[in-house]
Amino acid sequence: MEKTIKKTEEKQTNEVTKKETGCCGPECCTDSSEATETLTYEKSQNSAGTKSSDEIKEMVKRKYSEIALQSRDDNASSCCGSGGCSDEVYNIMTDDYENLRGYNPDADLGLGCGLPTQFAKIKKGDTVLDLGSGAGNDCFVARAETGETGKVIGVDFSEAMIAKARVNAEKMKFNNIEFRHGEIEDLPVNDSSVDVVVSNCVLNLVPEKLNAFSEMYRVLKPGGHFSVSDIVLTGVLPEKIQSAAAFYAGCVTGAIQKNEYISLLEKTGFVNVQIQKEKIIRIPDDILKKYLTDDEVTFFNNSESGIFSITVYGEKSDY
Repeated sequence: MEKTIKKTEEKQTNEVTKKETGCCGPECCTDSSEATETLTYEKSQNSAGTKSSDEIKEMVKRKYSEIALQSRDDNASSCCGSGGCSDEVYNIMTDDYENLRGYNPDADLGLGCGLPTQFAKIKKGDTVLDLGSGAGNDCFVARAETGETGKVIGVDFSEAMIAKARVNAEKMKFNNIEFRHGEIEDLPVNDSSVDVVVSNCVLNLVPEKLNAFSEMYRVLKPGGHFSVSDIVLTGVLPEKIQSAAAFYAGCVTGAIQKNEYISLLEKTGFVNVQIQKEKIIRIPDDILKKYLTDDEVTFFNNSESGIFSITVYGEKSDY
């Protein structure tokens, strides 16, 4: 049975102040109480396994609602964004959009870990869905590919991000981009109505990944496909490493093993699942040494465990 589209507009009630989210580590803050509050918040993300899905979602929503109020440059330097306090990690996590058609600097908050549209095979007239659309960065790039005859839908669960994306779309005077408030595990999108699904560094933040993948499958037309960039792990990361990664590369929170990620996509029913691009995310030694001894840093760097950005493609059967 086709799901009814939900177009619920909710008034944002949890405006987050800078002090509430602060920055990613005490070395970035000038106020000790601010640093302490931030550490408590970030550590709660690191122990997300003991929290309910709703609690995890609320933490993520809180963080990204704050990011929505910042520019890309502010996000890179304020410790509230994916780059944390290290420009090195920020540059490794993000890819350069500037040469892509449709790129809108106002929509680029530097939160991605790949270029999913690069492998999305978007054609003129396609309906494209962006999961966790943020300020609209990938939506505007997708719109350049699908053209005037196509349609782009962005879904995000942060009201602040939706508001920012709509302002950006209005400035561009686009009438075939729509931003909807909703959750990836319960998409406000009809069954079999989308040609292409894209997503950038978002699905790893979703607690129930199988539910999210099932929703992707549901909304895709038979023969449709997805291209998503995300963060995955290989090997076992020591708890200290996870703390360092969570502080300085926020998208690592919630990441699962690479083989498990691919297995879940195939379990959902997707076929021809393949990794189109993969790159390792190296945490600089100066950051690791804040959490590990010199010997532990050397051991980790020589191990097979690691954090990777991947762009994955897959298809829904046409029968």
